[in-house]
Amino acid sequence: MATRAKATIKLKCTSDKQSIAFLDALLPETNAPITSRARVKLERDGLFLVLAVDAQDAVALRSTLNAYLRWIGSTINVIALVEQA
Repeated sequence: MATRAKATIKLKCTSDKQSIAFLDALLPETNAPITSRARVKLERDGLFLVLAVDAQDAVALRSTLNAYLRWIGSTINVIALVEQA
């Protein structure tokens, strides 16, 4: 019997504008799951972006978290470049 695995990550943004940009960039990914073994919920809570992953097992949790954390890192880089321009 497989054990479910869950994780919640709260990312503090510097502004409402930044948290909305993160949500807009990442929300489409929640509609097209990486795997059928994990579900992702993404929402704003004030200045925080909250990523909640519920997976069938630790492998699915890890792969889903890795993908979202890479996308978040890419979004941070893009926002930094846009703010410099």
